[in-house]
Amino acid sequence: MTRHLSSWRTLVCGLLASSVLCGGDLTAQETTPAPAAATPAGPTIEQRVFDLEKYVTNGKPGVEDKQEWKSNIAGPGPGHNAWQMVSTALVIFMTLPGLFLFYGGLVRKKNVLSVIAQCMGIAGLVTILWWACGYSLSFGVDAKNPFIGDMSNAMFKGISPYTSGLGYHWISDAMWAMFQLSFAIITPALIVGAIAERMKFIAVLVFVTIWMFAVYFPFAHMVWSGTGFMCGPLNADAGIKALDFAGGTVVHMTSGWSALVLCILLGKRKGHGKEPMSPHSMVLCAVGTGMLWVGWYGFNAGSALGADGIAANAFMTTTLAAATAGFVWAVTEWLLKGKPSVLGFCSGIVAGLVVITPAAGFVTANAAMIMGVAAGIVPFLAVAYLKNLIGYDDALDTFGVHGVGGTMGAILTGVFASKEANPGIEGLLPGLLGEQLKAVGLTIVWSVAATLVITIIVKLVVGLRPEAEVESLGLDLAEHGEAGYEH
Repeated sequence: MTRHLSSWRTLVCGLLASSVLCGGDLTAQETTPAPAAATPAGPTIEQRVFDLEKYVTNGKPGVEDKQEWKSNIAGPGPGHNAWQMVSTALVIFMTLPGLFLFYGGLVRKKNVLSVIAQCMGIAGLVTILWWACGYSLSFGVDAKNPFIGDMSNAMFKGISPYTSGLGYHWISDAMWAMFQLSFAIITPALIVGAIAERMKFIAVLVFVTIWMFAVYFPFAHMVWSGTGFMCGPLNADAGIKALDFAGGTVVHMTSGWSALVLCILLGKRKGHGKEPMSPHSMVLCAVGTGMLWVGWYGFNAGSALGADGIAANAFMTTTLAAATAGFVWAVTEWLLKGKPSVLGFCSGIVAGLVVITPAAGFVTANAAMIMGVAAGIVPFLAVAYLKNLIGYDDALDTFGVHGVGGTMGAILTGVFASKEANPGIEGLLPGLLGEQLKAVGLTIVWSVAATLVITIIVKLVVGLRPEAEVESLGLDLAEHGEAGYEH
């Protein structure tokens, strides 16, 4: 194989050299040779071929055996960049329309538009914050603090679609910022499921604004920035050398544990436990589930930051875990409650997607199957029994699925991560489970404490709940002046 590769490189180099000699300017060849102090030549033909090979394998151009040069490929690589654009669109598709159909179908029909409005409002609000300072506080290029970024990229200063390297070798810096924006949008939108049908729209917006600064931006920086406190793969000086491939801690744990605190402080829905509050449209919920599953490939496989083998592994493990968890949840429900419901299939699929998220690019297919089985059982028990045991009103099971599932996924990443799935993490494997447990503990404490303080502030400033009469009428008409259905 090495001999064939060497021959291929020799052939390409020869062709490039012939092109230079045959196609050059003859008059230029007849002029006086350039003086010795001329501008140094660019990369050699061998180095240029090396850069092309690195593009194919999604590796770093411009450096080999400690020798560095300025690569002629100054911008993003088209194939990897195209996958990143598709992945970003898929993650946005998860929120609009995937999440609001999934959540919207689960609420009563008098509140379906309120869920849609909250998701859309969050999408717009977070985008503005991300452009103004959120990206910079998460990934500021000059950031040195392990817990938060800086303002070096505020208002997208220095973010160009024609350069690459801020996120990864071959994706546009602009696409890196947009990909991370899609994660920033869906994370607070997940919290909507816990407080559905009983929180004022203005309160949701104020809460999310403060929560992004107090929770999301710090965790995005700590886990995914090269100077982050919990970024094991990129920061040799990280205080906690943990792994989180696509957001087990950053997305699911922060939103899930915050949702638990918020729904407890908010209180139960009016009539909860006394009147039926069944989903008004399981069809919408099922359609939303399908959209979430498809969109999740952008979430997980897109986190490889290129169309390479790691992306393919994440795609495979995501599929296996989601399908397995959906089936196991429904069967568990069948055995314990007598019937396998469509809601059970939907909840199980989402739980499988949540649990595999932090591990998708780090574990093998067999590990993904085990994690899928666990995702179909543990979150089910939390939704079916823990909620009633403790007595909180997690309207759409955000904590049971995302809080419990995300926590379990982060821990199981420490159990199943392997160099066979991802050779780049081999040095982090010794003691990894302990590091994952530290990351889980910090995420829970930080998210719970911050949400407790934020909720109190929001309650004092704008109030949390609408009047009882408004809640009975439904938030659609009272807060948005519209009805989801004519009758």
